[in-house]
Amino acid sequence: MRPDPTRLLQALALREPLIAFSDAPDPDPFAPLVEAGPGRGRGACIFEYRPHWLAGETLHLTPQSRVCGGALRSCWGVETRSREDFITFLYEEEGLRASRELMEAMIDEPRKFHARHEHILIGPLRLELYEYVRTITFYVNPDQLSVLQHGAYYAWRPDTPPPVIVPFSSGCGELAAVFADLDAPQASVGSTDIAMRDVLPPDLLAFTATKPMFEQLCALDDRSFLGKGFLARLKKARGDEWGAPCGTSG
Repeated sequence: MRPDPTRLLQALALREPLIAFSDAPDPDPFAPLVEAGPGRGRGACIFEYRPHWLAGETLHLTPQSRVCGGALRSCWGVETRSREDFITFLYEEEGLRASRELMEAMIDEPRKFHARHEHILIGPLRLELYEYVRTITFYVNPDQLSVLQHGAYYAWRPDTPPPVIVPFSSGCGELAAVFADLDAPQASVGSTDIAMRDVLPPDLLAFTATKPMFEQLCALDDRSFLGKGFLARLKKARGDEWGAPCGTSG
């Protein structure tokens, strides 16, 4: 059964489309599509395509796409530069780890995500294509993030894995590769990669949910905190600004 996010989206007053990360054998049903072109570095950052998502278009990626190496590596294990060059770039040029040894350990960590097909589609969620979805991302301000975090913990038991993680990763890796099990109900706070944040509004973060977690969030009703006093008080404090991003659009 396809989940219905209507109640949740109303509570959030979400002004950004839900973005699906899909893995499919045929990209055509996801049209209108946009293909990745040359970007600001060795390849385009997938988040440069946010204006296309806002316009209803879906970014189509294959192992041959001209996108940054992080996206190709996290989806298909495609290496666009040598191991030593990659480590030198991340450690010496960008200073992302305290030592070269720690940088090597991160690079050598086994991949968690393996695409089933050669087509990755990133764009507005279309429920008729839900079978191909691997994760769903909410782009939210801090207030909306707090609502989703509460929702993720709503059915959580302390003897189970944490329902929300905040891992270190590339922005594209945060869309799927950070999850150990995409069939488990879990979410990740993302868009924390400073290499891609300049293409987003300053107050916008990502909350990426696996399908089981998304379905749990969609099942929230007014018996939950969505219909109770804490959230009502927060909405009253924000007034007409509830759900509105305070930053300029990217």
